[in-house]
Amino acid sequence: MANIGYSFLLILAAFLWGSTFVAQIEGNDIGPFAFVCMRNFIATGVLFGLANILDKLGKNPRHPKNKEDRRKLWKAGLFCGLTLFFAMNLQQTGLYLGCSAGKAGFLTTCYIIFVPILSLFFGKKISTKIWLCVAITVVGLYLLCIKGDFSIEISDTVLLLCALAFASHILVIDRFGTHVDNIRLSAIQFLVVATLSIFPMFFVDLKGNFAAFGNIVEVYSHFKPWIPLLYAAILSSCVAFTLQIIAQNKIRPTLASLLMSLESVFSVISGWAVLGERFTLQEGIGCVLMFTAVILAQIDFKHH
Repeated sequence: MANIGYSFLLILAAFLWGSTFVAQIEGNDIGPFAFVCMRNFIATGVLFGLANILDKLGKNPRHPKNKEDRRKLWKAGLFCGLTLFFAMNLQQTGLYLGCSAGKAGFLTTCYIIFVPILSLFFGKKISTKIWLCVAITVVGLYLLCIKGDFSIEISDTVLLLCALAFASHILVIDRFGTHVDNIRLSAIQFLVVATLSIFPMFFVDLKGNFAAFGNIVEVYSHFKPWIPLLYAAILSSCVAFTLQIIAQNKIRPTLASLLMSLESVFSVISGWAVLGERFTLQEGIGCVLMFTAVILAQIDFKHH
């Protein structure tokens, strides 16, 4: 078993993302892009604050010490933020265009196919065992997420582009993000996402009308809407995406994508537990297949 501790961090991240889907459904009253924008600005502030506290306590060995360190950090943050901006907002657009939550989960998690394919272009070798695990996971995902007939619509194409963006994000972290301050890298990527999300928020959610900002202020003048927003900002963005960056220091992108695909399993389970959605035998088989693939991917047969 390789890097079990880091694998656990990715499974924990997948759990937080999966359970955040409930928060996103409950917190989308102000519009999908406004929600993305606000959660990422909050995450940015929290993580920069945390990085400064760790610096003062002397617990942040990777904090940038000179101009070259800062240049590498911001370069990594800009690339990560750009890919994450497209991933998050294409996902929201797919849902906005009417794709069902289950199908959106399936199509988004197709990054598990794109990661090994894109890795080949960067000269990385993917073992037969990992390809087998990817295939098992895709079957599991299909059983988990697809309820009726599977037909391709415009929203589905958008969500496949979202999966490609998430795959790119995983590979960008592997390429640029493993030798810099992980917490500041996470903060910078959220700053990029939040800043760029202002534009679709203004033109789509607010219909280009500044007066519509009053609606957002009105919604958040009450306590209840803050719960899903803060859950998504603190646990999904701050904690889960930072855990992803830390874990990818030690885990190859293809294995990382398999572990993170458990997000779909946790989203179905949390929908059942929190929203009272039905949990079917087909979904149960899908979950078992996905967990089997993840465990299989962890085992090193050469030492047995």
